[in-house]
Amino acid sequence: MTKKEWVLVGLTVILLAVYVVYFTDWFKKQTIHISHTVRPTPQARRMSLATGVIIAFGFDHPLQLKEVCLVPLAQWQTNHFTAPLWHLISDSNSVPVKYFVYGARIRGMKPALPGSRPEPLATNTVYRLFVTAGKIGGEHDFQIGPPSLPAAQ
Repeated sequence: MTKKEWVLVGLTVILLAVYVVYFTDWFKKQTIHISHTVRPTPQARRMSLATGVIIAFGFDHPLQLKEVCLVPLAQWQTNHFTAPLWHLISDSNSVPVKYFVYGARIRGMKPALPGSRPEPLATNTVYRLFVTAGKIGGEHDFQIGPPSLPAAQ
Protein backbone atom coordinates (compact mmCIF):
# COMPACT_ATOMS: atom_id res chain seq x y z
CA MET A 1 0.00 0.00 0.00
CA THR A 2 1.16 3.47 -0.76
CA LYS A 3 1.47 6.28 1.73
CA LYS A 4 -1.66 7.93 0.30
CA GLU A 5 -3.73 4.75 0.86
CA TRP A 6 -2.55 4.51 4.49
CA VAL A 7 -3.59 8.13 5.09
CA LEU A 8 -7.05 7.44 3.61
CA VAL A 9 -7.48 4.30 5.75
CA GLY A 10 -6.40 6.22 8.86
CA LEU A 11 -8.76 9.09 8.05
CA THR A 12 -11.62 6.63 7.55
CA VAL A 13 -10.94 4.99 10.93
CA ILE A 14 -10.86 8.40 12.65
CA LEU A 15 -14.14 9.47 11.03
CA LEU A 16 -15.75 6.15 11.97
CA ALA A 17 -14.61 6.56 15.58
CA VAL A 18 -15.99 10.13 15.73
CA TYR A 19 -19.32 8.91 14.33
CA VAL A 20 -19.58 6.07 16.87
CA VAL A 21 -18.76 8.31 19.84
CA TYR A 22 -21.00 11.27 18.96
CA PHE A 23 -23.91 9.76 17.02
CA THR A 24 -24.61 6.42 18.70
CA ASP A 25 -25.59 5.37 22.23
CA TRP A 26 -22.77 2.85 22.59
CA PHE A 27 -20.77 4.90 25.11
CA LYS A 28 -23.59 6.82 26.81
CA LYS A 29 -24.73 5.89 30.30
CA GLN A 30 -28.12 4.21 30.17
CA THR A 31 -30.88 5.67 32.32
CA ILE A 32 -34.41 4.66 33.18
CA HIS A 33 -37.07 7.02 31.86
CA ILE A 34 -39.80 7.42 34.50
CA SER A 35 -43.17 9.13 34.19
CA HIS A 36 -45.94 9.58 36.73
CA THR A 37 -49.65 10.16 36.85
CA VAL A 38 -51.79 11.37 39.76
CA ARG A 39 -55.40 10.19 39.95
CA PRO A 40 -58.02 11.06 42.57
CA THR A 41 -59.78 8.03 44.02
CA PRO A 42 -61.58 7.06 47.21
CA GLN A 43 -59.36 3.95 47.50
CA ALA A 44 -56.34 6.14 48.18
CA ARG A 45 -57.41 6.71 51.80
CA ARG A 46 -57.21 2.96 52.44
CA MET A 47 -53.68 2.89 51.01
CA SER A 48 -52.61 5.43 53.70
CA LEU A 49 -52.36 8.31 51.25
CA ALA A 50 -53.59 11.40 53.06
CA THR A 51 -53.92 13.33 49.80
CA GLY A 52 -56.76 11.18 48.43
CA VAL A 53 -54.90 10.43 45.20
CA ILE A 54 -53.06 7.46 43.76
CA ILE A 55 -49.67 8.06 42.16
CA ALA A 56 -48.64 5.61 39.45
CA PHE A 57 -45.12 5.52 38.01
CA GLY A 58 -44.42 4.07 34.58
CA PHE A 59 -41.49 3.15 32.35
CA ASP A 60 -41.09 2.97 28.58
CA HIS A 61 -40.50 -0.80 28.74
CA PRO A 62 -40.79 -3.53 31.44
CA LEU A 63 -37.95 -3.53 33.98
CA GLN A 64 -36.79 -6.05 36.54
CA LEU A 65 -36.44 -3.69 39.52
CA LYS A 66 -33.71 -4.05 42.14
CA GLU A 67 -34.52 -1.01 44.30
CA VAL A 68 -37.23 1.65 44.64
CA CYS A 69 -36.72 4.59 46.99
CA LEU A 70 -38.80 7.76 47.48
CA VAL A 71 -37.53 10.77 49.49
CA PRO A 72 -38.55 14.41 49.99
CA LEU A 73 -36.31 16.35 47.60
CA ALA A 74 -35.52 19.28 49.94
CA GLN A 75 -34.32 16.97 52.73
CA TRP A 76 -32.36 14.78 50.30
CA GLN A 77 -30.53 17.80 48.84
CA THR A 78 -29.20 18.76 52.27
CA ASN A 79 -28.61 15.20 53.53
CA HIS A 80 -28.19 12.27 51.14
CA PHE A 81 -28.75 9.87 54.07
CA THR A 82 -32.26 11.12 54.85
CA ALA A 83 -34.79 8.43 55.78
CA PRO A 84 -36.86 7.43 52.75
CA LEU A 85 -40.65 7.57 52.85
CA TRP A 86 -40.83 4.34 50.85
CA HIS A 87 -37.95 1.94 50.22
CA LEU A 88 -38.21 -1.45 48.53
CA ILE A 89 -35.46 -3.87 47.57
CA SER A 90 -35.42 -7.10 45.61
CA ASP A 91 -34.23 -10.09 47.61
CA SER A 92 -34.11 -12.31 44.52
CA ASN A 93 -35.49 -11.82 41.04
CA SER A 94 -38.40 -9.41 40.88
CA VAL A 95 -41.06 -9.70 38.20
CA PRO A 96 -40.52 -7.28 35.28
CA VAL A 97 -43.01 -4.42 35.56
CA LYS A 98 -43.94 -1.54 33.27
CA TYR A 99 -45.60 0.49 36.04
CA PHE A 100 -46.29 0.45 39.78
CA VAL A 101 -48.38 2.40 42.28
CA TYR A 102 -46.94 4.24 45.30
CA GLY A 103 -47.50 2.19 48.44
CA ALA A 104 -48.63 -0.95 46.61
CA ARG A 105 -46.77 -4.25 46.65
CA ILE A 106 -44.43 -5.04 43.80
CA ARG A 107 -44.02 -8.77 43.24
CA GLY A 108 -40.53 -9.96 44.14
CA MET A 109 -39.72 -6.89 46.26
CA LYS A 110 -39.89 -6.28 50.00
CA PRO A 111 -39.39 -3.31 52.34
CA ALA A 112 -35.73 -2.52 53.05
CA LEU A 113 -36.61 -2.36 56.75
CA PRO A 114 -38.84 -5.32 57.64
CA GLY A 115 -42.30 -4.23 58.73
CA SER A 116 -41.97 -0.67 57.44
CA ARG A 117 -44.87 0.91 55.57
CA PRO A 118 -44.96 3.76 53.05
CA GLU A 119 -45.39 7.17 54.63
CA PRO A 120 -48.28 9.42 53.54
CA LEU A 121 -47.35 12.05 50.98
CA ALA A 122 -48.18 15.74 51.41
CA THR A 123 -49.42 18.18 48.80
CA ASN A 124 -47.17 20.96 47.47
CA THR A 125 -44.01 19.03 48.40
CA VAL A 126 -41.49 17.93 45.78
CA TYR A 127 -40.40 14.30 46.02
CA ARG A 128 -37.70 12.34 44.22
CA LEU A 129 -38.13 8.72 43.18
CA PHE A 130 -34.99 6.61 42.66
CA VAL A 131 -35.29 3.37 40.68
CA THR A 132 -32.56 0.81 40.00
CA ALA A 133 -32.85 -2.09 37.58
CA GLY A 134 -29.65 -4.08 37.19
CA LYS A 135 -26.79 -1.72 36.33
CA ILE A 136 -29.01 1.12 35.16
CA GLY A 137 -30.81 3.64 37.30
CA GLY A 138 -33.12 6.59 37.05
CA GLU A 139 -34.66 9.32 39.12
CA HIS A 140 -37.85 11.33 38.78
CA ASP A 141 -39.02 14.46 40.60
CA PHE A 142 -42.75 15.01 41.11
CA GLN A 143 -45.20 17.02 43.19
CA ILE A 144 -48.79 16.46 44.20
CA GLY A 145 -50.98 19.53 43.74
CA PRO A 146 -53.62 20.66 46.22
CA PRO A 147 -56.75 18.49 46.35
CA SER A 148 -59.28 19.66 43.79
CA LEU A 149 -62.63 20.94 44.96
CA PRO A 150 -65.80 19.23 43.70
CA ALA A 151 -67.30 20.98 40.67
CA ALA A 152 -70.17 23.34 41.42
CA GLN A 153 -73.49 22.38 39.85
